Amino acid sequence: MPNNHVSHLLKKLEEQSTEKSKLVDCNFAISEEDKFKVEALAELFHISEEELVADLLHAALLEIEERMPYRAGTTVIRVEEGDPVYEDIGPMPRYMSIKSRLSKITRCA
Repeated sequence: MPNNHVSHLLKKLEEQSTEKSKLVDCNFAISEEDKFKVEALAELFHISEEELVADLLHAALLEIEERMPYRAGTTVIRVEEGDPVYEDIGPMPRYMSIKSRLSKITRCA
C-alpha cells in the first residue's frame, strides 16, 4: 500500500495557499477588553492574533447568516409538496443583494 502522507501534505499546502491568496487586510478598532481576550486566546491556542480574529469573524458571520430571520411576505414564489412558499421580506434578500453588489464591485476594481 503506497504512503500518501506527502500527497496529503501537498494538497493541504495548496488549499492553504489558495485560501491565503484570497485574504484582504482590514483595520478595525476593538475595545481594550476584547483585545485582552484575543491575546489570551491566541496565546492559549498558539496561533497569531490575526489568524484568531479572522477565524472568529468568519464563524460569527456564518452564524449571523444562518440566524437571519425569514419573514413571509404575501407573494407565493413556489409550491412545495402542496404548500405555498412565500417570498422572504426579512433582511436576508436585501443582505444577499448588497453582498452580491459589493462582490461585483470588488471583482471589477
